Amino acid sequence: MYIDQTTMLFIWLGIIILTLIIEIITQGLTTIWFSIGAAVAAISNNWELNLWIQIAIFCVVSILFMILARPFAQRMMRSTINPTNLDQLMREDALVIEDIDSSRQSGHVRLRDVEWIAKTEDDSVIPVGETVSIVRIEGTKLIVSRKSQS
Repeated sequence: MYIDQTTMLFIWLGIIILTLIIEIITQGLTTIWFSIGAAVAAISNNWELNLWIQIAIFCVVSILFMILARPFAQRMMRSTINPTNLDQLMREDALVIEDIDSSRQSGHVRLRDVEWIAKTEDDSVIPVGETVSIVRIEGTKLIVSRKSQS
């Protein structure tokens, strides 16, 4: 199969543009490597290499960049997450001050002298006076579980 050099250059440029658009939309560092591979293949097109050699160059360069550069790029892009006051609540226990019964949509806990609406993670009932662990926060509700007995 023969494709002239100009047509092949436009195909590589199309692949570059397509993969860059997908990368911009997803921002997952998944297709940027194919953009780099297509760019190198486009350069190799100027040397009038066989189509299959250009495709091999595209594949090898894309895979090498994905394997070697992706972990480094991900570390560089990872932003520092600053914990908020709510994140600190995840390490604390709360006291049940009103029976927690998810089926009745009732239940309150006291945490740091603040009353919170609470719901159990597994829809179990937890009576007043028990200590619970905070699993997560959904809006203004604390999702809790029974504190494991040690």
